[in-house]
Amino acid sequence: MSKMHLVMGGRVKDPRTLDFEDLEAIDLVGVFPDFAAAEKAWRGAAQRTVDDAEMKYVIVHLHRLLDPAAETGDHSH
Repeated sequence: MSKMHLVMGGRVKDPRTLDFEDLEAIDLVGVFPDFAAAEKAWRGAAQRTVDDAEMKYVIVHLHRLLDPAAETGDHSH
């Protein structure tokens, strides 16, 4: 499985958390084939909103969610 990374962000209720205020207003930046490309996209999005403490962008490791066993090497299920 390819190592897909999702970059997304939005307004959070508390800047110390990832509790997004409005899931319908999430900014889906895109899905990227490797961490380096995802990090570049994340950095660009985060820098555009750097003055807004309630805007937060994250990188989600989709491949870990789609195949959790891939991280541990356990393919028994």
